[in-house]
Amino acid sequence: MGLLKTLAKRRPDLKIIVMSATLDALKFQSYFSLHQPGDDPSPAPLFKVPGRTHPVEVFYTQEPEPDYVEAAIRTVLMIHRAEDPGDILLFLTGEEEIEDACRKIKLEADDLINTDPSSVGPLMCVPLYSSLPPQQQQRIFDAAPKATQEGYPPGRKVVVSTNIAETSLTIDGIVYVVDPGFSKQKVYNPRIRVESLLVSPISKASAQQRAGRAGRTRPGKCFRLYTEKDFISELEEQTHPEILRSNLANAVLELAKLGIKDLVRFDYLDAPAPETLMRALELLNYLAALDDEGELTPLGSIMAEFPLDPQLAKMLIVSPEFKVSNEILTITAMLSVPNIWLRPPNQRAAADQAKAMLTVPEGDHLTLLNVFNNYYQNKSDRNWAWNNFVSARALAQAENVRAQLLRNMEKFEVDCISLEDERKRNTGEFKTERFGIET
Repeated sequence: MGLLKTLAKRRPDLKIIVMSATLDALKFQSYFSLHQPGDDPSPAPLFKVPGRTHPVEVFYTQEPEPDYVEAAIRTVLMIHRAEDPGDILLFLTGEEEIEDACRKIKLEADDLINTDPSSVGPLMCVPLYSSLPPQQQQRIFDAAPKATQEGYPPGRKVVVSTNIAETSLTIDGIVYVVDPGFSKQKVYNPRIRVESLLVSPISKASAQQRAGRAGRTRPGKCFRLYTEKDFISELEEQTHPEILRSNLANAVLELAKLGIKDLVRFDYLDAPAPETLMRALELLNYLAALDDEGELTPLGSIMAEFPLDPQLAKMLIVSPEFKVSNEILTITAMLSVPNIWLRPPNQRAAADQAKAMLTVPEGDHLTLLNVFNNYYQNKSDRNWAWNNFVSARALAQAENVRAQLLRNMEKFEVDCISLEDERKRNTGEFKTERFGIET
């Protein structure tokens, strides 16, 4: 945003349109109001485009809930028993919580049907989170189950999701939303250089967005598992911008590459803490991307061209010195994709056994290298990934990332060599192979 604003000052013909469902519009309007002497003093224009939504009735709890997961399960079952037909969207914070809630909801719903099948319909519970395989994610669009017998109540679908269902997609048929008021947020501690996912209260903007999910196809209801007083007094107006809770090493390297010297006085939309910027500068100096004067070094200039964290970029660029750039390229690609291990709730023992077969005692990085090599050797076998409980999508993504990084290496003349190549040269077995893998 800072770079766009700088560009807009130089280019009066440039039109910038900023749009979002949960945007703090007035903040952006004042930020982009660029006035030069003699200009029209009116601010940047602001438009509100109303969505095609139906009214949503919002309910709050009378008292704070001690356990939001239990309260959420209880609320879903109450809706299933007492409310008109319509699907339910329940927001929870992570994979483990979602799978556990799905199992408990299914058990309780089956008990209700066995007790009195004429009073409630069947319930289909579908999890949704980013590491779920694509074919299982598609289940959220399946139709709700039909009534077990003619004259009995119709079935209902419950989607239990992380906040990816908050803005990223619309699921037809959702009439009821259950909002416990929490989500996982990335938080970076610059003192210990650790990034973690913490369960935190959502903002008012997120709560409004969640409630809006219930009114997409017809009038709906939103059940908030916190009190109205807490909503008004405890929740922040907007979610904290990610720049305030991220490692800024990559952003600082980009700005240094663009020739921006004064990082503290740069016109940020939300200025990060000076300590976070100082830690980023320390790290880049330690990696030799910046010299002691804060100037970009030739190594730093190459690092900025790689779409990686500075540590990974440096590792990749210097790896030819140790004759392992081929292997480091694979490891870097594998570290740049989501978790490759699958552990379905009903096959955990088999998944752990498969993981043990692929694990290398020397550590996680060499394990990732081993998994990729095995994946590449077995590319003709479509079931290899499924049988070994690894994500085919993540591995295909790693292969694409690897090819992209290889092009970057060729561009900057970083050799792609391997200790295996050296061994083959010495024994006379050498032949050129793209991945350094014997096939």
